[in-house]
Amino acid sequence: MTAADLTGAVHLPIVKTLHWPDEAATARFALALAAQPQVRLAYIELQGDLGAGKTTLVRHLLRALGVQGRIKSPTYAVVEPYELHDLNIWHFDFYRFSDPREWIEAGFRDIFASPGLKLAEWPENVAGCVPKADLVVQLGVTEDESRQVTLTAHTAVGAALLSGLGITSEHNAP
Repeated sequence: MTAADLTGAVHLPIVKTLHWPDEAATARFALALAAQPQVRLAYIELQGDLGAGKTTLVRHLLRALGVQGRIKSPTYAVVEPYELHDLNIWHFDFYRFSDPREWIEAGFRDIFASPGLKLAEWPENVAGCVPKADLVVQLGVTEDESRQVTLTAHTAVGAALLSGLGITSEHNAP
């Protein structure tokens, strides 16, 4: 046992794998995530192939947070901002970026430095520019069209999100 174990310090990263059999499971996860106070300051990366469910998860999360109206994919606009009475949210899609310098030239550094929730699809296209994600959600499609989901907490905020969801070293997802 180390001194960190005795003090209750979190050992990062924390990696957990879940199974979502259908879109309803995605919606339940998004609702539970939205209920976590730490999500309001989190940077969450969504990874996975085309069609894996990244935008679907974002839509469910935004609805759970209270976003009304049409929720568009930012594939062409690169970023879709959402302003709630007490929360700013930015949904990024870096799919069309071919050079990480595009991120710098677009002025996104200021957004990432401000308070609020940042959600990024295709973050690997801006590697080295964005800060370390609090939580990475890796989505994979299985043979039966369900989703295998790997959650990786890289920061204390990410660890708090997993803990608030009841995802610890002994437990699985809600």
